[in-house]
Amino acid sequence: MTTDAEPQAQSLAQLERQVQAELDLLAYPGRDWVRPVAHPSGAPVHDVLIVGGGQAGLAAAFALRREGVADVQVIDARPAGQEGVWEDFARMSHLRTPKRTIGIESGVPSLSAPAFYRACYGDAAWAAIDRIERPRWMAFLRWFRRMTAVAVRNDTACVGLEPEGDLLRVRIRSTVAADAPQAALLARHVVLATGYDGAGAWRIPPHIAEAVAPHQVSHSNGPVDFAALAGRRVGVLGHGASAFDNACVLLAHGAASVDLCFRRERLPTVNPHRIVEFAGFLRHFAELDDATRWQVNRFFEVHDQPPTQNGFDLAHSFANFRMHAGAPWTRVRQVGDEIHVRTPHADFVFDHLLCATGSVVDYDARDELRTLGGSVQRWRHRYTPPEAERSDAMGEYPYLGAGFEYQPLDPARDAWVRRVHAFNFSSTVSMGPHTTSSSGHKYAVPRLVGGITRALMREQQDALLPTLHGYREAELVSPRLSGADMPEAL
Repeated sequence: MTTDAEPQAQSLAQLERQVQAELDLLAYPGRDWVRPVAHPSGAPVHDVLIVGGGQAGLAAAFALRREGVADVQVIDARPAGQEGVWEDFARMSHLRTPKRTIGIESGVPSLSAPAFYRACYGDAAWAAIDRIERPRWMAFLRWFRRMTAVAVRNDTACVGLEPEGDLLRVRIRSTVAADAPQAALLARHVVLATGYDGAGAWRIPPHIAEAVAPHQVSHSNGPVDFAALAGRRVGVLGHGASAFDNACVLLAHGAASVDLCFRRERLPTVNPHRIVEFAGFLRHFAELDDATRWQVNRFFEVHDQPPTQNGFDLAHSFANFRMHAGAPWTRVRQVGDEIHVRTPHADFVFDHLLCATGSVVDYDARDELRTLGGSVQRWRHRYTPPEAERSDAMGEYPYLGAGFEYQPLDPARDAWVRRVHAFNFSSTVSMGPHTTSSSGHKYAVPRLVGGITRALMREQQDALLPTLHGYREAELVSPRLSGADMPEAL
């Protein structure tokens, strides 16, 4: 089997030629059709601006361009090649989704992850895995960006979003220099491809954050100085893949001990997400009635996924790892440099805490959401569940339209929010629990793109008949036809 450092260059070059051939074959109608709009200042106006250059942003940009929307600009706060989670807080060895998961390639087989993997590492390597290794998935995304020539403006953070007449103004700032001034980009539509925490922020429970010195508590999805925790006693809160993945990294870096605690009495062993990975669910979930969509999401809120098998096995391979079910941290207090944690069954003393406690919906926590927060409908505005199915957290998620667009609380005042599309985890209640993960891109990306192209076409429908009447390009040319037989216009 070849290594990452020794890809099969000849096979990859052959695949890249095949990519170009397939793109050429599938190019119909192959013309840009969106009429540009002008701003009084003369500043350029992008048809679509995408915030986030990870897998969702790349997939959306490529699909829009294939539908004849030429002016698509992607911005990402991270340096080129480090977009998304894969070189950041994703610390698993392999992806959770099955290796044959496709969708980012928009129906172009040679652009798919399986095609890239087999070309780079060989058929034997592909046959030997159940799931793609995380570093190799990131290698695929870098290659995908290069092959599709998606325009990504790296080192550029979105620091604000507001209406600008019939357009949107996206305030940006370079992430290279701390004192970089703000600038602005104009767009007709904005796609927020901002990932799992796109609804707000990663959050450490307040009773923990307020009790412990900031340098002694970390979130699993934030920066962690693993080397500095060598020889330390670390407590991990959470039962999901992130908890186990971080525990494995801690142990590999020489932590003295890792105690993983969670409130459930038993660790989940069944992954209910697998049973709904079928075309009907993935394609049509957004079209189901509100009660069904709510109940499905509430089921997944109660019945969570288990950790991955390889993460679970690797953690338990360390003698200094311990797992504690039914062990919520009911009391946390700092005693000198030690952290004392009480659970219903035992007390612990740690040197550092790591919380794998997910994210919260908080419109004030993200620069691009603050203006939206008071203007968009949330699920609590549209649906009241039975008391037994109540979820305050789910009620805060945005109630989205068919193309992932926000819905205004006041249509007369806030119609502009329909130009903003939440292609991130905040869409889960409206669009489905797989919407913006790799397992759902095959169906989610066309829905997003269809919503945007539908809106763009409606905006220029007044020009359709004048265009038809003014069309003059002759398709039939013959000396038998006199000038009198040729109309000046159709």
